Amino acid sequence: MLCVTIACEDLAQILAKHRELVRQGARLVELRLDYLQGEIVDLRKLLQDRPGPVVVACRRPQDGGRFVAGEVQRLALLRMAIALGADYVDLEDDVAAAIPRSGHSRRIVSLHDFQQTPDDLPAIHRRLAALDADVVKICTMARSTHDNLRMLEMVAAANVPTVGFCMGDLGVASRILAGRYGAPFTYVACDAANAVAPGQVSFQQMTDLYRYDAISPATEVYGVIADPVGHSLSPLIHNTAFRQLQLDKVYLPFRVLPADLPQFMDDAPRLGVKGLSVTIPHKEAILPKLGQSEAAVQGIGACNTAVFDGRQWCGYNTDCQAAMASLEEAMGASPSSASPVRGRTALVLGAGGVGKAIAYGLVSRGADVVLCDGVASRAEQLAERLHCRWVSWDDRRKVLSDIVIHGTPIGMHPKVDATPLAAEDLRPGAVVFDAVYNPEETLLLRGARQRGCRVVSGVDMFVRQACLQFKLFTGHDGPAGLMRDVIHQAMQAAK
Repeated sequence: MLCVTIACEDLAQILAKHRELVRQGARLVELRLDYLQGEIVDLRKLLQDRPGPVVVACRRPQDGGRFVAGEVQRLALLRMAIALGADYVDLEDDVAAAIPRSGHSRRIVSLHDFQQTPDDLPAIHRRLAALDADVVKICTMARSTHDNLRMLEMVAAANVPTVGFCMGDLGVASRILAGRYGAPFTYVACDAANAVAPGQVSFQQMTDLYRYDAISPATEVYGVIADPVGHSLSPLIHNTAFRQLQLDKVYLPFRVLPADLPQFMDDAPRLGVKGLSVTIPHKEAILPKLGQSEAAVQGIGACNTAVFDGRQWCGYNTDCQAAMASLEEAMGASPSSASPVRGRTALVLGAGGVGKAIAYGLVSRGADVVLCDGVASRAEQLAERLHCRWVSWDDRRKVLSDIVIHGTPIGMHPKVDATPLAAEDLRPGAVVFDAVYNPEETLLLRGARQRGCRVVSGVDMFVRQACLQFKLFTGHDGPAGLMRDVIHQAMQAAK
């Protein structure tokens, strides 16, 4: 179940928002009285007129709240909420003993740590449970993705109903998977603009995107690992496809710090993870964690898809196949003829995961590939492995290329005014392929159109590689049309 936090400035707003949320299907809300600073709280009206069950909370600044009128007044409000029959009243661990049980209100005994996720979570849980708790709530700041697993396994082992999750963008997964581990509810924002804690997901996202109430211990978990990960559209397209095909699967965004990648790959199966999309900066770093990998991964030196077979991680690279299909289609390839890239000079900007995949595909099809990267040693090392040429980043404009491939984050949302090459750097009639998919029409592609070049959008490659990943994850063909429509709608809404 989802508990939707309502943090409004006056009583009328709270009641109106509560009624609206009930109409949208909310079954429990948290009323944050500390957001009513400066107003005399008519708690009797607030509770008598409530259209559904509530958690009453009044937080001090040290607990992430705003109540500054004094502890005597704050505790009086909490006692009054109990006397008036609030469904739940949230009591911090240091005041719970001073407020005895009364009436039918259920006691949530809580602890909030905005600095870390302590090592001794089980001991903290035992201490809170002993404070006459009907529900224990432990909310901590994630400092690594491993904190999610520690928190969720603590929830699963609890002998008292326990709400436990980690805050921050490293902790989002624990919020989404809380119910899978037995939490009676998890907290969500009433909308994306009104989150009251770091990493809090909106009610709409939890309901429509992640289908929180449908997640069970049998639900298979998939996700994308990246740093950062908030910009990724992969959760949107994969979860939408899961829903259309009525598959009991959920796809999450996992922000994984580079130093935490080995631990995360060990932890992921314990979180129920069956497959991962892998992107910047992990495509190369993940290789040592793969028990086996396809030939393309070995040749490219990068993996963008990992599937757990119950014993080990298996690596794949769908970037190469998707990119080459997109490029060759734009160049008029036919099944009966050689690849249209054969004999063409191709400038590949970026020697990271995407650049490696496309350069590998081009070389294997007979193109004359010239590599370039902001870190010259990366381009040189990749060129040596693929037996092709390389130039320094400063010399990229000197390459007379028939094909330009852009495989760096330059021009990616939100830095949409950047481009690796200006329009005048492009040869008229060349083919320009930008792997950046958000925005679809990058500054590079706009310049290419002005020069009369044929262009290939990153959206086309993104959809193709996502369909290939979806097949690896589910055994079903990915719904390309649906994925493309979802991406366009999302980017349009973001404008």
